[in-house]
Amino acid sequence: MANKIKGKYIFWGVIAFALLAVLFVLSLMGAKNKGEDARSTYTMQLSFDENSNTLTGRQTIDYVNTSDNMFTSLPFHLYPNAFREGSKTPVVSTANKAEAYPNGESFGQIEITSVKYIDKSPANFEICGKDNNILNVILQEELYPEESTQLEISFITTLPNINHRLGFGENTINFGNFYPVVCVYEEGVGFSQNPYHSNGDPFYSECADYYVSIKYSSNFTLASGGEITENTQKEDKNLTQIKGENIRDFCFVLSKKFDKVSRQIDEVEVNYFGYAGDENLQVCLQTSVDAMSTFQEMYGKYPYNQISIVKSNFVHGGMEYPNIVLISDKITAQNDINYVIVHELAHQWWYGLVGNDQYNHAWIDEGLAEFSTLLFFERHESYAENPQLLIENAIQSYKLFEKVYTKVAGSVDGTMQRPLCDFNTEPEYVQCVYTKGLIMFDCLREGIGEKKLLQTLKYIVKLYSYKTISSAEFIACFADKCGKSMEGFFQSWLDGRVVIQ
Repeated sequence: MANKIKGKYIFWGVIAFALLAVLFVLSLMGAKNKGEDARSTYTMQLSFDENSNTLTGRQTIDYVNTSDNMFTSLPFHLYPNAFREGSKTPVVSTANKAEAYPNGESFGQIEITSVKYIDKSPANFEICGKDNNILNVILQEELYPEESTQLEISFITTLPNINHRLGFGENTINFGNFYPVVCVYEEGVGFSQNPYHSNGDPFYSECADYYVSIKYSSNFTLASGGEITENTQKEDKNLTQIKGENIRDFCFVLSKKFDKVSRQIDEVEVNYFGYAGDENLQVCLQTSVDAMSTFQEMYGKYPYNQISIVKSNFVHGGMEYPNIVLISDKITAQNDINYVIVHELAHQWWYGLVGNDQYNHAWIDEGLAEFSTLLFFERHESYAENPQLLIENAIQSYKLFEKVYTKVAGSVDGTMQRPLCDFNTEPEYVQCVYTKGLIMFDCLREGIGEKKLLQTLKYIVKLYSYKTISSAEFIACFADKCGKSMEGFFQSWLDGRVVIQ
């Protein structure tokens, strides 16, 4: 009898141990999945007053700590403060100032009116950073890996009268980078808190879920990122509900002049917002459709159900945001409009899906967007662009840049990988990032073949969609697919050692 009892305990002991082991493994799997899939959520209630050109917002952020470190505070970018009077860095270069400010210099800002915890108790915060560009919230308690915290931030963003990402112009009101957004945390580095700069796109953010309601005058038409889920009108006001899941940023545009045309390709609705009376609405829509179809074939399926291409007041050629791109209304030649549309839509993959630090490694998304534009025109002869001429013009443009800079300054800095603030002028930034980026990727194609290049880019999209990729990771992907180190090739270009003939 003793033996039978002993055997029973051994049996149930083995079962219990096995169950505990299974539960332990499942818990690890769950923790891994949580860490991989978890992302922050921004829930916003916004109201725009066109009389004062102010946007009043209440934003609840459910922030998930996906790092391996514990946080005691949480920093947010305050990009609109770059537009305030007294900002250390101008938002546009001297050469573009008159075009950006057609009615004279104007200022805007973001005012944080309150920060609260989810229980409505006030949170301690400070406005800091190199140029009042950071909202730093002191957390109620330590935030450990895989834990989340909820904060409610109330703010008022005042728009400047400027033809830019953020501001109101004659035809459109642009709301780019208008809200507090959490800084990206990098292991071993910390939170990236670089300020705004007139060179390039000084933005760096992680994918999150956005649930936004916007109240605005009913005489406006709205174009936005995300997906409009509901629109109601009461008296003279519209209330639009928007859902944007797993997107890197959120932007919207208002205008009283919009005329929209749309077309469905597969499961994606392509919307082009021009101005009423424009004769090229369908032409621009066709370019947009062709670009989206081409890039889906080259890089992989566009995972969202809508994309909006929006004509707007913008001092530069165009600007990309997830599910929405801005195309400057100062561009009049159709071939130039086509080029900008294609370039900005390429960014839906290079920046939108595969993110990168645009402040320090702008060559990744901008170089690939330029090269993708070249690939597009190689595949669409009907657009009457000469792809070989695009490359030749890029080479001549860069050589001229080197010649002029050497004559004026005695030497030229051709390094591609440096912070935006280290480019002395906007032309230097454009030549080293856009022009040289295009030439570099074309030379890479010549070296490894187009098939291998596109296979690698598709591999990167698959591996890094909804994530951010560093320069080292980007280069390593080419080594993985090519079976040999590619660091020498890339570093010689990025360090400026390559001589372009």
